[in-house]
Amino acid sequence: MNGGGKVVCVSGASGYLATWIVKLLLLRGYTVRATVLNLTDTAETEHLLALEGAKERLKLFKADLLEECSFDQAIEGCDAVFHTASPVKFNVTDPQIELIDPAVKGTINVLNTCKKTSSVQRIIVTSSTAAVVVRQPPLEPNDVVDETFFSDPSVCMETKSWYPLSKTLAENVAWEFSKDNGMDMVVINPGFIIGPLLQPTLNFSVGMIVDMINGRNPFNSIYYRFVDVRDVALAHVKALETPSANGRYIMDGPRMTITDIKEIMRELFPDLCIADTTKEEGKTKEIIYKVCLGKVKNLGVEFTPLKSSLKDTIISLKEKCLL
Repeated sequence: MNGGGKVVCVSGASGYLATWIVKLLLLRGYTVRATVLNLTDTAETEHLLALEGAKERLKLFKADLLEECSFDQAIEGCDAVFHTASPVKFNVTDPQIELIDPAVKGTINVLNTCKKTSSVQRIIVTSSTAAVVVRQPPLEPNDVVDETFFSDPSVCMETKSWYPLSKTLAENVAWEFSKDNGMDMVVINPGFIIGPLLQPTLNFSVGMIVDMINGRNPFNSIYYRFVDVRDVALAHVKALETPSANGRYIMDGPRMTITDIKEIMRELFPDLCIADTTKEEGKTKEIIYKVCLGKVKNLGVEFTPLKSSLKDTIISLKEKCLL
């Protein structure tokens, strides 16, 4: 019970990764104050309240990324804050309103509250590899990406990469704010996350697996990388529990072709009807690179093999009737 007596806040707690973070924190004995957008929406609250330890040590709060002071009540008296809340969308009509404002303003609002809450010792922010790999010149196959790599906002804008832009701007703002105010902040940068779902609805990254099963190629790419939600959640908790944890931690899986991913799924689930992909592969210019995972492994995070992640993802999708 590492967390006995400690109180932590998780923003955007009803989300896919955030729910796993809450689950892990409760199992480790923490008292969790979780923010959701709508306290009366059972799709946001029911799966959280069903977690082991929730009755005793979970309290839900309403908070909105765009409202100043919205997180004050939830963060009051907390030892640490996990800021995971940020929209994940790749098709948007108004990137500023749908992605950039909630990501950037939300981060500032949460950090502002942390700054004036003297009990908060450390903040763990969920960023993304999207804030790492969009650069000019583009990454080459022999490039080894590590925590020193940042996406370039101007390249994101030129290529209309709105989601990477939102994550990059939000992370930049967070580093600036934390440095200016002498705050202890750790950032986790995961790639596309898969693994079992605790929430009732389909989230974006697991939706990519559903797309592949249905014969669609979500990004018209040949290569994909996936990292397991349980590993990413553990990295967040380890980032709190390891006093020496600092800076950023990249987490991503091995590069796999969409064909290989489908082969694994066919082997695991011979009865599952996996459609052939419509011939659109390789239309987009692929950014291929290597990833250095040494830093996150030093936190004590082991990586779940892709085969296990895919298996557990599909079992979970079937259980929730999402396939």
